[in-house]
Amino acid sequence: MNGEPLNGHDTPGSSLTKTGAGDTDSLMTFRERAILFCGTGCYIGYIPVAPGTFGSVAGIALCLPAALLPTPVAAVLVLAFIGAAVWAAHRTEQILGAKDPGPIVIDEMAGMLVTLVGLAPTGGTLLVGFLLFRLLDIAKPFPIRQLERRLPGGWGVVADDVAAGLLANLLLRLGQACIGSP
Repeated sequence: MNGEPLNGHDTPGSSLTKTGAGDTDSLMTFRERAILFCGTGCYIGYIPVAPGTFGSVAGIALCLPAALLPTPVAAVLVLAFIGAAVWAAHRTEQILGAKDPGPIVIDEMAGMLVTLVGLAPTGGTLLVGFLLFRLLDIAKPFPIRQLERRLPGGWGVVADDVAAGLLANLLLRLGQACIGSP
């Protein structure tokens, strides 16, 4: 399903239809379109090559305004975004009729927010944070992969990215403490 149109011939900008378990093709409701728009990161998830990487870049764009806020306020907003991401990922899975399909990138966006929350958005921090997050998200070292496999629905889609983001944030802080800010 990664990067594939919803029913084999429609694209996000055309008359969207869905196919789900036991569901015949039917026009999507406005609500379903809105959920799909959010879950796919404004349709970034439909980029045919490396949608997760592009979703992570979109996450960086969200981090920049968050960096202007006091860290406790930014942290609360990140937690709220994670909650919304879990819901949107779960509903997007239902709409697309697949478990953790490739077009869902709201999880990468949440992971990047966690990676960079509370850190100064310097060019070096953004670049190293992005690379660390992508490496951890792709490699999924223990226990990150277990979160993805064991948690149901949107929790399983988002939790591994949040865990990768937490680990990347800690590694960034450790690196900054040892060698200075990148």
